[in-house]
Amino acid sequence: MFYLNVILTVKDRKDVETVKNLLAEACRQSRSEPGCARFEVYHSTADETKFLLNEHWESQAAIDGHRQGHAYTQIYQPKVLPLVSREGHPSQLL
Repeated sequence: MFYLNVILTVKDRKDVETVKNLLAEACRQSRSEPGCARFEVYHSTADETKFLLNEHWESQAAIDGHRQGHAYTQIYQPKVLPLVSREGHPSQLL
């Protein structure tokens, strides 16, 4: 299993609601992709500009496929990434 945690910080507070809606849609789509065991988006209650993506993928091939899919190429990459700073953390489950 491959685990990814991604911390996103919205650059401009006026974009928080836009990012929230885009991430919710990307999340829904990503969950149905082959090899996706878990895909969750969390919105911080301590800092409205912070989001956490928690992803579990069955293989590197599944991650690669996700990065070619609609949620990533049509929502996340072109619409979310310009509005946020991104900190990716491939992780191990303890």
